[in-house]
Amino acid sequence: MTIHKGACFCGAVEIEVTGEPEGMGYCHCRSCRSWSGGPLNAFTLWKPEAVRITAGAEHVAVFQKTPISRRHYCAKCGGHLMTDHPTLGLVDVFAATVPTVAFAAGVHVNYAETVLPIHDGLPKFRDFPAAFGGSGECVAE
Repeated sequence: MTIHKGACFCGAVEIEVTGEPEGMGYCHCRSCRSWSGGPLNAFTLWKPEAVRITAGAEHVAVFQKTPISRRHYCAKCGGHLMTDHPTLGLVDVFAATVPTVAFAAGVHVNYAETVLPIHDGLPKFRDFPAAFGGSGECVAE
């Protein structure tokens, strides 16, 4: 079983993910853009049992703006770690947090909110796929 290790910005919090992600892609929603400080968020989705904090758990803080996202970060440096999505049963570990995962986006979500149009041929969901509670509606590049 493959194990990928990562850490927050200062290295105080270390995490590992085991196996392969359930999915990877880009989120364009305003919340992810604001939280990440970028025009989109590159995500890797994992089952909760595949994600483990291996050091520095005492430094992990959580911010929850909405019921569908609990954002975890390092209280020492502010470095973002992951976002629990309890309604989906998945954890989004930021792609940059686990640099040894070969990131290969398969989808764009919340593309109706994009501020950075991307022409890559991937499916672009207006919000989320129907399996994740969204409309399932795709929009044009």
